[in-house]
Amino acid sequence: MLSNMNKTSLFCDYYKQWVDVYKKGAIRDATMSKYLMTQKWVEKLAPELKISELTRTAYQQLLNDYAKEHERQTTLDFHHQLKGSILDAVDEGLIERDPTRKAIIKGKTPRAKKIKYLNQFELHTLIAHLDIKEKPNWDWFILLVAKTGMRFSEALAITPGDFDFARQTLSISKTWDYKGEGGFLPTKNESSVRKIQIDWQIVVKFSELVKELPENKPIFVGKNKIYNSTVNDVLTRHCKACGISEISIHGLRHTHASLLLFAGVSIASVARRLGHASMTTTQKTYLHIIQELENKDVDLVMRTLSGL
Repeated sequence: MLSNMNKTSLFCDYYKQWVDVYKKGAIRDATMSKYLMTQKWVEKLAPELKISELTRTAYQQLLNDYAKEHERQTTLDFHHQLKGSILDAVDEGLIERDPTRKAIIKGKTPRAKKIKYLNQFELHTLIAHLDIKEKPNWDWFILLVAKTGMRFSEALAITPGDFDFARQTLSISKTWDYKGEGGFLPTKNESSVRKIQIDWQIVVKFSELVKELPENKPIFVGKNKIYNSTVNDVLTRHCKACGISEISIHGLRHTHASLLLFAGVSIASVARRLGHASMTTTQKTYLHIIQELENKDVDLVMRTLSGL
């Protein structure tokens, strides 16, 4: 049971202590920051709400107030993060009945989100413009992300030992803590631990690059702190110089996936290569591309049937 908590305690104080006891040190820093943000919103929206006053109506009002400024999915995440603490409060006898039961999730209409990616010609133009030197630089990094579709933190954590040039594979099993103090961290989820095929150009170029580098040290991490914006600035300069669409490093990941889908690679294979937890994630992210491909399939079906 959480210390010094009773039915007359403020719910925001209870939640703060619950996060500290049950979540601190048990979850990734990125996930922890979401719980702390939820904590701030509870303090803002219901600063005087006592645990004993947390009825279904009071809880629904809290969700409604939050939903006024957030999309439905964000409100659902807020609900899930609160629900864990509230169910524990029920177990501890601080609340008689579960106030989260049958909660209605509302939220603002989501804005249309269309992912930014390069077409095949633009990507070819970008890669040709990269200044690949003898030693690792951010142009090498951009090349690797474009060719593998890795997440930013995954690419930062790549070491020479992760390459198997003989089998043309790259093992992705960790990330780099660029937002914190540095050092290796686990991947986003279990599905993110994967081994992907790499093309012969990457094999030739990187086998030469890493020849003299330490086996287990990140290729792209130096003494200075790394910022996502630094690499994005380098990429933006290249895009402007090439006269192509300006995208971010994450946009290169989208580009990689999009080109594979347009080439006819199955959604299942793309999902595994990207390290998605399920094909559903891939389908949601690349819905408009999949719809375009389905339209092409319809044309193909009609042409095939017409020729019978």
